[in-house]
Parts: sequence; structure tokens; C-alpha cells
Amino acid sequence: MTNNQSREFVLVVDDNPTNLSLLRQVLKEAGFQVRLAEDGKSAIEQVERALPILILLDVQMPVMDGFETCTRLKDNPKTRDIPVIFMTALSDISNKLKGLSLGAVDYITKPFEQQEVLARVMVHWRMHKLTQKLQHLTETLEEQVAERTASLQQAQIRLVQQEKLSTLGELVAGVAHEMNNPISCLVNNIPEAKEHISTLLQALALYQSEVKQPSALLQQSLEDLDLEFVAEDLPNLLGSMHLSTDRIKEISLALRTFSRIDNTSKIPFDLHQGLDSTLLILQHRLKALGKRPAIQVIKQYGVLPLVECYPGQINQVFMNLFANAIDALEEANQQLGIEENRENPNCITITTSLKDQQMVEIHIADSGIGMSEDIRSRIFDHSFTTKGIGKGTGLGLAIAHQIVVEKHQGHIDVYSQLGRGTTFVLTLPIHGQFG
Repeated sequence: MTNNQSREFVLVVDDNPTNLSLLRQVLKEAGFQVRLAEDGKSAIEQVERALPILILLDVQMPVMDGFETCTRLKDNPKTRDIPVIFMTALSDISNKLKGLSLGAVDYITKPFEQQEVLARVMVHWRMHKLTQKLQHLTETLEEQVAERTASLQQAQIRLVQQEKLSTLGELVAGVAHEMNNPISCLVNNIPEAKEHISTLLQALALYQSEVKQPSALLQQSLEDLDLEFVAEDLPNLLGSMHLSTDRIKEISLALRTFSRIDNTSKIPFDLHQGLDSTLLILQHRLKALGKRPAIQVIKQYGVLPLVECYPGQINQVFMNLFANAIDALEEANQQLGIEENRENPNCITITTSLKDQQMVEIHIADSGIGMSEDIRSRIFDHSFTTKGIGKGTGLGLAIAHQIVVEKHQGHIDVYSQLGRGTTFVLTLPIHGQFG
């Protein structure tokens, strides 16, 4: 008899003390723990305190017979699965069929044959142990399936995130590289062009001062040219071109900053530079669109040290959070009229601060529609999205969570209230991990 078997017990229910004594002796000699009950009512009370592995139940008892006792046991979800073996001197088939229809698993006929009793009990004990083992294997298998499913989902997120980073990084870096040569050409040649034009205008002014009587053809040409206006407007035009090339340089630099190819180890990075470059790339989405007013970005930057991280991955987190904030604002604007939109300006507020000299915090808050607690609790789940078909995969925030938590040992939290906007809070260790 195993330790498990010795701790389990068989409940014997019979109103005959002789039968109780005999059955207890037979079962104890076989190594079973035995508990006794003299009627159906006390049997049910015992079962409610502790569950037996098997019940030997007499059919004919006063107050509550075996059939009624079995019915009550089977009606109770906690006791319905306990095997019941009826014991009876009634040998007619109708009584046996009734007992089996009530849920009994077997019958033992009185007077008892000790070997028969023991054999039937052992059969159902073994079935009980087999059921326990199958249940354990099922639970273990379910746990393994759940763990592997979770692992596969995480692996999928990693692959998608790596592929997106690689593809986006290569694309943006390629665009920035292609822009660099023509931008450099413009930037370098505009000062030369300004100097040449200035020289030509000076020479032309000198020519006009010395040639007092130009031919009629030249005089007509100068009047058509409106030389005075051209001389005044051309430097302004070149100045505007100079400002435009500076703007293109900023965009190119932002693209290169955003698309930084991460090294195999973390490197020091200016988070403000990452935030600014991401906002610059999204500038077209911040402008007024239809009845939606422009989105104002408020920067409340604190003094931050360089943070050891994978810059490209962190920039992707910024991109996902800003894109979600813009989506929330656009959804809020669709629910309001033009006048209401003017009275409720769109706003994204970015706040950065140093925390405990070991971590930095970045708050990205929008004045959008907010979200319910149910949605907030699932926002980082794999494939969860509130967007329509074809508008979202549900991977953006799941990837952001994985980058911050798994890749950088940080935290990402979200606070939201319906009608009052949403705030994402990123917490990143300065030196690659929390101290």
C-alpha cells in the first residue's frame, strides 16, 4: 500500500454493526483507511467534511435509504464524482437497474464474500488512481500548451518587431542617404549663388550708372525685367531657399537618428533627441486635417543624462505611442462638431524627468477620448486592438511593451479615464538595468 493510498479512505455506510465491523476488518487488512456511518444522513455529513475515494452504501436503511443518499450525493457537484458501490440483499434486476441509473458503479450482494468485496474495491480504487493520473496529465498538458502558446506569441512579437525594425531602419536610412547628396549640393551652392548674384547686381548697377543713353531695345528689356524689383526680391528668394534646405537637413538628420541600427550592446543615447526626431517624422500628422484642428505638442523636458539603450528600438516605442495618441485625438474629433473641436484643442504633452538618480521617466499624455478599464487592462495584449479591420494589427503596443520590459528591463504603464485622455509612462534604467 502506498503512502497516498494510506491517506485516502473508504466510507462504509450500513445500519448493521456486524456488517460495518466485517467490512472495516477486510479493508484495513488490505491497507485502506476506513470510516463508518450508520445511516445516509451521517454519511452525507461526513462526505461534506472530507471526500472519500469510494463509498460502500447499503440500500435498505431507516430514515434515508441508499437510493436517496446516492441521489443527494450525485446532485452535489463536489461529491457527484465519488464512486458508489451499492450493498444489498435485494437481488432482483429492477433494484440493480435503479441503483445503476442513479449513478452507482457496482453492486455487492449480501451476505458478503470477503474476497469479492476486496476485489471490487481494488478494481475501483485502481480506476480512481488511473483517473487521478489522467487528470494530472491533462492539467500538465494544458499548462504546457499554455506555456508554449505564450512562448510562440512572444516569439512572433519578437520576429515582427525585429522585421519591422530592420525593414523600417533600412528604408529610412536609405531615404536619408539618398537625400544627403542633393541636400549637401544645395546647402553648399546656395551661398556661392548668393555671392555670384550679388556680384552681378553690383556690376549691373555700375553699368547703369555709366551708360546714360542705352539703346531703345536695351531700355525696353530693362523695363520688362523690372530690374529694381528683381534686385530686391532675389536675395529674399535665396534666403527662403536657404531656410528650406536647413529644414530638409533637419528632416534628414531626424531620419538618420530615428533609423539608427542598434548594436549588439546598449549604447548611451539622448532620449530627447529620439523624441524630437520621431515628432519631426510625424509632423504631417500633427497638422490640421479636415475638421480636426492641428495638434499642439507641449514639451516639458527635464535635465536627463544619456541613457544606455538600443536607440532604434526606443524610437520605435516613441513612434507607436505618438501614433496611438494621434489616433485617439482624431477619433475624439470625429465625435465633435467644428465649434466643439475649436473649444477643445488637441494636445500631446511630453514630460521627462530624472527619478532616484537611477531611472528616467517619460510621460506621453493626450487629450483624447480615453479608454475604459477593460480596454486599459488589455492594451498590451498580443493581437488586441480597438481599431477597425485593416487599421491595426494589435502588435504595436505589445511590441512596445516587450521592448521596454524585456529588452530594457524597464516599465511601461498606462493611465486613462473615459473622456479625459490617456497617459503612457515609460520608466527606463539609466545604466541598462535597475540597480
